[in-house]
Amino acid sequence: MSPRPPLPPFTEETALQKVQAAEDAWNTRDPQRVALAYTEDSVWRNRDEFITGRAMIVEFLQRKWERELDYALRKELWACRGNRIAVRFQYECHDREGRYWRSYGNELWEFTDEGLMSRREASINDIAIAQGDRRIHGPRPAGERGVLLPIQ
Repeated sequence: MSPRPPLPPFTEETALQKVQAAEDAWNTRDPQRVALAYTEDSVWRNRDEFITGRAMIVEFLQRKWERELDYALRKELWACRGNRIAVRFQYECHDREGRYWRSYGNELWEFTDEGLMSRREASINDIAIAQGDRRIHGPRPAGERGVLLPIQ
């Protein structure tokens, strides 16, 4: 298993790097690439789904991005300690019927000494938005890194 720096224990600086790396990877919408950040036996709770292992992570992400079109994500560090990081996030997308959505959530992450995520718990709420209310249109430009997410 090759290390995925930065490695725990996390400082605020290294946790920020880990969060940005996760945001960047998820914005590729490439399930294979995203799954490499997780252990082979990583366990997830995502909304009402329970997922174990990289193969299931890939299947989940494929289904997700088949439904959530033009997906674009922002993550923000909430807290870190030792090998754990808490983030809040928002993402926007639309469905095949042309309805637009903004999803708000919180994640709890736990990492191995090699920097792979072994546990991810996500709580997510969705709200319908108008296309013109969309504010997340793709990967975060460098000038927006570190900018706090609005509550609404």
